[in-house]
Order: sequence, then C-alpha cells, then structure tokens
Amino acid sequence: MAKIYSKTSIETTNDLKPKEETINFLLNYSKALSVIKSDKVKFELVLN
Repeated sequence: MAKIYSKTSIETTNDLKPKEETINFLLNYSKALSVIKSDKVKFELVLN
C-alpha cells in the first residue's frame, strides 16, 4: 500500500484551498446545528 502514495501527490495536496462560499456554508451549518443527548438517544437538529 505504501507504493500507492507518492511524494508528488503529497506535495500537490498542500495547494488545496477551499472557496470562501464553502467556508461560509460550513460555518453557517455548524451554527445552526443543535445536538440534544438523551439517555440512549442523540438528536441532531438543524435549526433554520
């Protein structure tokens, strides 16, 4: 499996930068997410 990954593929991944729209979407989603834990159940709600 070590032969699958090469130095060139690792070097190119350092240049990845998300769009500002993507960052804003993730931030807004995380602000709207509410997790309620009960005894054995966990509810995840997205508040609009």
